[in-house]
Amino acid sequence: MTDDHRTGGGKMRTVATAAVLVGLAVAGLVAWPRIFPTETTTMMTAVAAIGDVEETVLATGILKPSRLVAVGAQVSGRVTKVNVVLGETVAKGALVAEIDSVTQVNELRTKKAALADVHAQRDEKQATLVLAEQTLARQRAMAARKAVSQADLESAEATAATTRAQIAALEAQIIEAEVAVSTAEANLGYTRITAPIDGTVLSIVSQEGQTVNAAQSTPTIVILGALDVMTVRAEISEVDVVDVRPGQPLYFTILGDPDHRYEATLASIEPAPESIRNDSSFSDTSTSSSSSSTTSSEAIYYNGIFDVPNEDGRLRTYMTAEVHIVLGRADGVLTIPTAALGARDGDGRYLVRVVEGDGSIAERRVEIGLDDRVTAEVRSGLVAGERVVTGELSAQAAPSSPGGPPMGL
Repeated sequence: MTDDHRTGGGKMRTVATAAVLVGLAVAGLVAWPRIFPTETTTMMTAVAAIGDVEETVLATGILKPSRLVAVGAQVSGRVTKVNVVLGETVAKGALVAEIDSVTQVNELRTKKAALADVHAQRDEKQATLVLAEQTLARQRAMAARKAVSQADLESAEATAATTRAQIAALEAQIIEAEVAVSTAEANLGYTRITAPIDGTVLSIVSQEGQTVNAAQSTPTIVILGALDVMTVRAEISEVDVVDVRPGQPLYFTILGDPDHRYEATLASIEPAPESIRNDSSFSDTSTSSSSSSTTSSEAIYYNGIFDVPNEDGRLRTYMTAEVHIVLGRADGVLTIPTAALGARDGDGRYLVRVVEGDGSIAERRVEIGLDDRVTAEVRSGLVAGERVVTGELSAQAAPSSPGGPPMGL
């Protein structure tokens, strides 16, 4: 082999080796950011735009009939008939149920007999009084002529006075007997249980044949509710109740139909939470410490109360209502996301970062009005179309200057 051939082959190997090295270097440059990435930060922004803001307090409520009555029995006995069915609408005074009235009928007959007996005794005494007064008149006439003794006259006077007193006592007994008859008639009437209100039968508690005892407590026969108007008791947290006032507008939805809004007005707020019933001040000293610790650990809610019409009967008893009490509403105002708001200064203004036209970030102080925790009303400090920073998003990106290839190449 000649020297020229050896020289040519060496040059080709050198060129091939250089090409391989260059290829490896390029591959290293491409793979370097993937193997050793650097973190860059991307600003999340939003445009200040015209929109609506509604600031509300959220509360959970329970729907109940505006009037809810447990119709009970005032006398003991066996329920002989229930005259209503579940879901039936009844009018005030309608017969709901009947209780065996044998005992009450007999009691009424006894009281009427006692009243008749006292009447008879009074009639007898009135006849006796007539005779006594006639005798007294004769005695007085004869005493004027000295025909009878003074003792006989005094005896006749005493007999007439005694008879009058006896009649007065019987008159009082008649009143007592009449009261007893009236009470017996009322007890008999209690065996016929009637509806105290116009309403719907929500529950039948006592069935036909069941014996009820009204001696210690009033047993419930049926439960009636006036469903044409429903009352909502919404639990407002102690954090929000300071901003809520009676007369504020509100709306609510039910779980079964979240797209339908029912409008109403807050009527009142109860002055104390229901947990006041368990206050240690009303319990004995042995349980006061445990009651206090239990109460202090519980969340505090105040009931806001309002009524809503229910002509179509769509709202049912004990449904859950998601109530939004409207604290304020602004339509057609400049808005930005609440996430864009920074620290608040002593003047009540918020720090907001704004993207300038050249892409730089500037800080401004803006005045904020209503804030529903998603969107805030901007009253001053920004104009529509300006872009504000709402957050920062970290992302994996290649470095701006890749540098050299990996060591060893």
